[in-house]
Amino acid sequence: MSTSIKVTDITKSYLEELQAEIRLETGTNVTQQDLLERIVTNTYESKDEIIDSYRDDFEPLSEREIDQWLSGTVDSGIETTEEDIDEVLYGE
Repeated sequence: MSTSIKVTDITKSYLEELQAEIRLETGTNVTQQDLLERIVTNTYESKDEIIDSYRDDFEPLSEREIDQWLSGTVDSGIETTEEDIDEVLYGE
């Protein structure tokens, strides 16, 4: 069973370039479908890398950086409620 998928022009171009390189290097003609299937299968077998590519590049602060940031806070002795914050932020 074959299903159509939409790819961008650049992705289509990459597939065509890979197809041509395979033909030049190996003398083997491959279809774009075969090429895409092999790419997906190989990626699926080592999927950690592709999953990681979708993670944020966020690096959490170190304990020292957290302590340094928190050292600037002071306790004013006044209790602030959620309603107080809402009033300041939203005028409610």
